[in-house]
Amino acid sequence: MKIVIDYDLCEGNAVCMKVAPEVFTVGDDDRARVINENPAEDLRSKIEAAVRRCPRQALSLKD
Repeated sequence: MKIVIDYDLCEGNAVCMKVAPEVFTVGDDDRARVINENPAEDLRSKIEAAVRRCPRQALSLKD
């Protein structure tokens, strides 16, 4: 699975980081970053929740 962040939409609300801190962080520039480029399959449900809960819909998941 590949996590895609649309930086034109990301506002750094940190919802993704709260939902899946093993996968996301938010930098000083208020932009989300993927810190785990190859997350284990057991994190899929957390990642999917982060994608759904992103207030700006800046995240997507590709298989």
